Amino acid sequence: MAEKVKAAAIWLLLFLQGVIVLGERTRDKMYQPIMGASCFRRLNGTHQTGCSSTHSGSVGVLHLINVDADLEFLLSSPPSPPYAPLIPPHLFTRNNLMRLKEAGPKVISVVLLINKFEKMKQFSHELNCPNQYSGLGNSSDTATCDASNVALSWNPWGTGLLHEDFPFPIYYIADLDEINKLENCFEKFNNFEYESHALRSLCAVEVKAFMSAAVNSEVCMRRTNFINNLGGTKYCDPLQGRNVYATLYPRNSTENIDDNAKRTVNPVEKFIIVSCRLDTTSLFDGVGLGAMDSLMGLATMTMVAQMLRLLLPAQSSLPDPHRNVLFVAFNGESYDYIGSQRFVYDLENLEFPTRSTRSIPISFENIELMLDIGTLDDIANIKLHTLHKSSPLAQKLLQQLNRYAKSSRYNFKVNFESSVGYHMPPTSAQSFLRRDSNFPAFILNAAPGNKYYHSIYDDRENVDFVYGNSSQDYTKLADVSDLKNFKTDSLQMKVRNVSSIVAMTLYETLTGKEYQESKVANPLLADEFFYCFLQSSDCPLFKASSHPDSPSGLPLPPMRYISVLGGSQESSGWTYRLLGFLLSQPQPQVPMENCTQLPMSYFSGFNGTGECRLTTQNFTSALSPAFLMDDYDWSSGKFSTWTESTWSQFSARIFLRPSNIHEITTLAIGLVVFIISFCLIYIISSRWEVLFDDVPASNAAFPPPTAC
Repeated sequence: MAEKVKAAAIWLLLFLQGVIVLGERTRDKMYQPIMGASCFRRLNGTHQTGCSSTHSGSVGVLHLINVDADLEFLLSSPPSPPYAPLIPPHLFTRNNLMRLKEAGPKVISVVLLINKFEKMKQFSHELNCPNQYSGLGNSSDTATCDASNVALSWNPWGTGLLHEDFPFPIYYIADLDEINKLENCFEKFNNFEYESHALRSLCAVEVKAFMSAAVNSEVCMRRTNFINNLGGTKYCDPLQGRNVYATLYPRNSTENIDDNAKRTVNPVEKFIIVSCRLDTTSLFDGVGLGAMDSLMGLATMTMVAQMLRLLLPAQSSLPDPHRNVLFVAFNGESYDYIGSQRFVYDLENLEFPTRSTRSIPISFENIELMLDIGTLDDIANIKLHTLHKSSPLAQKLLQQLNRYAKSSRYNFKVNFESSVGYHMPPTSAQSFLRRDSNFPAFILNAAPGNKYYHSIYDDRENVDFVYGNSSQDYTKLADVSDLKNFKTDSLQMKVRNVSSIVAMTLYETLTGKEYQESKVANPLLADEFFYCFLQSSDCPLFKASSHPDSPSGLPLPPMRYISVLGGSQESSGWTYRLLGFLLSQPQPQVPMENCTQLPMSYFSGFNGTGECRLTTQNFTSALSPAFLMDDYDWSSGKFSTWTESTWSQFSARIFLRPSNIHEITTLAIGLVVFIISFCLIYIISSRWEVLFDDVPASNAAFPPPTAC
């Protein structure tokens, strides 16, 4: 008996496995996955932005949009809604997307952006005035950008789609094979006899991108905090990351490690802040390199830091031996200056650097000036922005910049001009000026020229980057006459020129002497820098900046979106290592086994042999102060309030959606079968004695009782 049971169990398992495999094969035949990136939902103190599918996924019939007339077909009584238009970038305009939004999810349930950019001339989803409501001033007299005058705004090509809320998911397909799969399905099943769409099966797409958060950050965080007390479910997370900073010279001042002791600053210490933006953003998850909008500024700051590190003498030999340079890359600046707002907040509360660094805090009284490197769209024509015309320091800086820029000895061919007043670019300096309009902040920024600002197409093609791959030493300075590796109009040489001018100006500021040497920033460093951030993290510069035993980076560029706690922090991590390597002091006498505790770090180095170095780099939090306060007024606009919705998955797949008639017929047949089955069961149950009269009753086995 046991053997029979065992055999039956085995046969049952084999049967179930066959059913599962058959089901999977049937599903694979019915659905074909589509690889891409999805739009997602973000929220601030007053609104929600982005996209979301329905909880079970949004389904729409594919329809290829080649011209505006194809869009009119979907918006004027389409035969078999809802539809999913496939839109190329040149038709992905604000006007078209808002019309699709107005049509509603009953007509348009999904939008697919396909990577066919041949006719594209511009593509920016940001506002005309980025960070419009968190800048220096919001009144008409103090506004840093006038949104009503697009021509004079900081992003004339902006559509503002990044700040709209759409009732359907938007999915971006970059791979040409995936695009061909969609177009072939459309041509085979949909692109004929449109009037009979409702009568036949059509090629459709299902996109799953359901967002948990809704309304605004205040509501979402309240729901999250309430639910967390019961079950641990999250609806949204604050946008947060890490700022990266490093000092030119190591700080010798250490702090008492007692956590309860009151922190005090050293008034003798003086700092020049050189800053830039670390992050970028786009409409789609994980896509967007920010090549022109922020990476050029980060490259410039990095090369300025390296040049000063190699040129300047020991700190003790400077005219003011207490002077230092603080390099800061602010994270989250795309979302109302998250990183710089937190930095200002920490300076005010003597929380920078943190106690864990065991360094004496820095306050505003320690800062001499701030030089903020903004967007360098036209890198040959740069303006020095200041708030007040009477600033002698600004006039001196401008004079020094132009002296080196126009020197016949260097032939940099860069022009610097002055710009005074509230018309200031959206950079980190605005967080400092918002606190104190008299703060000595100066911004290097070019006129807007980036037609792909905050979009998926701000990539290496947008900055004309071609990797030189010379394999030469980029850790040394170059001679100004060395022109053999790159053309004079290449990106590497342009960044070399601006970096050299800024470094020379700071050299003169720190030493009190005019720079007269022939050494300039190395374009080879710019070449390796852009290759790492625009093409592959598995690159020579990142390897040199890492420990010899560290795994190589991915063969993809690092993500530069600020993300949330637990999200990707690739960009800040690599920047941390890079600044640590380029600004550090070699310690050849220290072996690897003794080079494990900060500020000592062990790097692979250019030759890959390994070297111990004394470093100065560190992280600081880029979380908005709004999330540190229990009673914060979410609609006040004082601090950034951006959050990101949670989601379970992003997926897309195509299949044949049956016609309405087919679905109605199937439903009708099912109802008929159900009714017939119900009637049969009723008849059998009510007439069982007649139908089964030969079956003995349940008490037939017992004999009738007999009398005693």
